[in-house]
Amino acid sequence: MGEFDLIDRLLKPLARGFPGALGLTDDAALVDVPPGRSLVIAKDAIVEGVHFLADDPPEAVAAKLLRVNLSDLAAMGASPLAYLTVIARPKSLDDDWLEGFAAGLALDQQTYGLHLIGGDLVSTPGPLLLSCTILGLVPEGCALTRKGAEPGDHVWVSGTLGDAALGLRVLKGLAATEDEAFFLVERYRRPQPRTALGPRLVGLAHAAIDVSDGLVADLTHILDESGTAATIDADALPLSAVAHGMPGCHDAALVGGDDYELLFTAPDATTAAIEALAGELGVKLTRIGRIAAGQGLTVTDASGRKLDVDGLGWRHF
Repeated sequence: MGEFDLIDRLLKPLARGFPGALGLTDDAALVDVPPGRSLVIAKDAIVEGVHFLADDPPEAVAAKLLRVNLSDLAAMGASPLAYLTVIARPKSLDDDWLEGFAAGLALDQQTYGLHLIGGDLVSTPGPLLLSCTILGLVPEGCALTRKGAEPGDHVWVSGTLGDAALGLRVLKGLAATEDEAFFLVERYRRPQPRTALGPRLVGLAHAAIDVSDGLVADLTHILDESGTAATIDADALPLSAVAHGMPGCHDAALVGGDDYELLFTAPDATTAAIEALAGELGVKLTRIGRIAAGQGLTVTDASGRKLDVDGLGWRHF
């Protein structure tokens, strides 16, 4: 299929239901922001060989592209609205792959309640590059940011940590049973953005971020922006039943990336409400440390012994 055939056949159906997309017939879209809401905009790109493997299923690649951006919205307490995408297509990429990719986007659009409203389709000598710009809405003046953590806050994290990093290691040869491999690889390929949790943290959390580059790196971002310090207990980090006991599971939980769980800080006064929210949403929420005055991150074990952390999480440069 040529460029415009691909747009007509695969992308225009993804825009149906959003009037401002104009059927993808124009170079831009129209987005109305309701009174009392702020528009939240995030953008992430994923590259073959860096963020996904060449033999990953196209439906899973589509899910990862959309979900890592949904996770950015959730970390700011925003609800999803719409997205734009860029597909930089190598000549070697066949139509079947793109059909699977579009099917993956369509499925996640239904799951998370948003539509494609524009983007671009270009050629490249390779590798395959996919980019997403996502739009969300948050009550005006209420967006969660990395800045705002206060001394005395608890440090919380959703879900479990280290699964995605272990999943990538499984794809690269780490020994695992069939069931273990399936669970961990799915966590790597198809993150579960906390889109229901994020907006409910507005008014409860002081600061938030999603765990994309690793717990240590991402918590350090909060500390740097908030001008605070923190101590976390490595033994308190939530591990899945599958990850527990696997080689490198604790390091993966500390510095592995791609989990896309929410990491946030909140005062004592909100603890009961956060615990109730965890039960209501069916999401595991774990206290792993405390914010303090000062600078820097200290990682200890359950006995309080300071640990050396090898690496600070994923960095591109």
